[in-house]
Amino acid sequence: MKQFFTILMAILVITESHSQNKFRPEDIWKLGMVSDPQASPDGKSILFGTKYTDLAENKGNNDLYIVSADGQGNIKITNSTASEFNARWRPDGKKIGFLMADGGAPQFFEINPDGSGLEKLSAEAGGIEGFEYSPKGDKILFYKSVQVQNQDVKLFKDLPKASGKVYDGLMYRHWTDWADGSYNHVFFQAYSNSELIGKPIDIMAGEAFDAPLKPMGGIEQITWSPDGKTIAYTCRKKNGTAEAMSTNSDIFLFDTDTKLTRNISLGMNGYDVEPRFSPDGKKIAWQSMERDGYEADKNRLMVKNLSTGEVTDVTRDYDIAVESLVWSSNSQLIYFQVQTQGTVQIYEYDSRAPVNKSIEPITKGQFNYTSIGLFKSGKNDFILGTKQSMNGPNEVWKLDPIEEKEYQITKINEEFLAGFKLCKVEKKMVKATDGKEILTWVVYPPDFNPSNVYPAVLFCQGGPQSMVGQSFSTRWNFQLMASQGYVMVLPNRRGLPGFGQEWNEQISGKWGDQAMKDLVSVTDWMSSEPYIDKNKLAAVGASFGGYSVYWLAGNHQKRFKAFIAHCGVFNLESMYGATEETWFSNWDMKGPYWQEPKPESYTKFSPHLFVKNWDTPMLVIHNEKDFRVPLTEGLQAFSAAQLKNVPSRFLYFPDEGHWVLKPQNSVLWNRVFFDWLGRYLK
Repeated sequence: MKQFFTILMAILVITESHSQNKFRPEDIWKLGMVSDPQASPDGKSILFGTKYTDLAENKGNNDLYIVSADGQGNIKITNSTASEFNARWRPDGKKIGFLMADGGAPQFFEINPDGSGLEKLSAEAGGIEGFEYSPKGDKILFYKSVQVQNQDVKLFKDLPKASGKVYDGLMYRHWTDWADGSYNHVFFQAYSNSELIGKPIDIMAGEAFDAPLKPMGGIEQITWSPDGKTIAYTCRKKNGTAEAMSTNSDIFLFDTDTKLTRNISLGMNGYDVEPRFSPDGKKIAWQSMERDGYEADKNRLMVKNLSTGEVTDVTRDYDIAVESLVWSSNSQLIYFQVQTQGTVQIYEYDSRAPVNKSIEPITKGQFNYTSIGLFKSGKNDFILGTKQSMNGPNEVWKLDPIEEKEYQITKINEEFLAGFKLCKVEKKMVKATDGKEILTWVVYPPDFNPSNVYPAVLFCQGGPQSMVGQSFSTRWNFQLMASQGYVMVLPNRRGLPGFGQEWNEQISGKWGDQAMKDLVSVTDWMSSEPYIDKNKLAAVGASFGGYSVYWLAGNHQKRFKAFIAHCGVFNLESMYGATEETWFSNWDMKGPYWQEPKPESYTKFSPHLFVKNWDTPMLVIHNEKDFRVPLTEGLQAFSAAQLKNVPSRFLYFPDEGHWVLKPQNSVLWNRVFFDWLGRYLK
């Protein structure tokens, strides 16, 4: 008996140890999420944030750290129960400013680089959402929410308990919030030696517009000129129905002396965002899309000569899209991110080079750069950024752009990840029906053996135009999914960036055409692989990926054994009538459903048209506060499955939007997700 007990305990220890080597949903929330690296003015130290999550408390906390530029001596400089964010070095390097909600709305604080001398400097009503020091350190700019419009007092004067809201135009709700008459506004205020002087000045006083743009825009859409006399900001100066119908944002320059504002991108009709002055103050660059109403147009790099007014599209002859640009210290080069071939790389534009050789990649590898900045150390420029892959979350890296060599600065998660068997990630090229190749990432389970057979999951990407790159997320985490014993297959189907503008545009107005054929092609390739059990396949996806799942459910011809759709589009007509950004549906559906002739999107490509063919178990997930793809889309799909007697389940979150962001909700999401897959694939 004693020998049996000893053997049993040994088996339990081995089993427990083995299970700990594979990710669980809870493990993703134990990782430190690194963000926002900032180099000190002397280039010797790197400031960054790291967020850890307390799953029991259902919230995360972001603290600030400093590490030397060579990666040595990591020091934690804040340790409060509130998150510190948007941390910046004061231009003289003697203080660090940041925002923190210490028992209320976020306010502006400063601290010494060694973590001493914490001071609260602001007391703004409603709090501050983002800030920057001016280059000379004599002012700060910040943005906050301002109440510009109010409900009609006559209607509500004797109804203090009435909860109704009255609207006279569209954009009455956006993303997760109902319109309440408040808008993001940019302010500036004099500053000296850790003291804010006088009253802040609202540079958009009385304007019913947002700067930065809601809901995703932040401090990256606002910047100072090198002399500290001008503020450049991004704004779409439209509201109501006009705002719902347009993507036309512009770049505005506000003169802090004259208080005058001018539009420097007037006549440019698409998104114009993220202005950046050259260090010599002679030029300004920004990202620009050409066409109004098209969120996935080519993101061009525009450079304007502030003396002559000449604007140049420096990416005109290059089939790439630009993100997150930064100037070199000599104002001759611009570095920026580019989505390419399922990765995000850093590219360089050299204004001195011939046009056909002025843009070149300076990184290459199986990873995503998720942010970039620049700092000077001695006489040399270095690029500072965060980088991730499917095998791990962001860490801070620096890049020597001349030598094209990368150096890892932080290793926040190295020890934790060492306790897991990470999944192998491979790139495969799969032939499409038109002869082109689909770059497809395959993530294998730990201890993968090609002599065995495994259940497989086709991941249908959302967006609809959002590349399947080397991401590591707390939402769709492919390391976690493969760790449960599934081969994850992630195609970059038609209609995704990173493969040229033509590939990207083969979806608008044709959601159910080549993009769906690509998914079927990858499914058939997947089924032919000897290590895949073709009788145990599932398709999963969110948003447009959810649309894809609903479409496949009616057209897959017995290929799949289970489906999971998160916040997916089910009925294109009801989607058009309930989503908030009408410009999106106008572009992607090619008009409203009442248009004559009726766009074929509604007559050929809407998943609800194929419900008669549904016969495969389906998990539907949808969230109350998702205004982009409203809850009713999921309700319709679940009701259809139930009424057709298709095995189905509905997971509903009343407090989430398009994404599931709360930690415990995320764990529940994953538990239900894997339970459903396990029922039909294991």
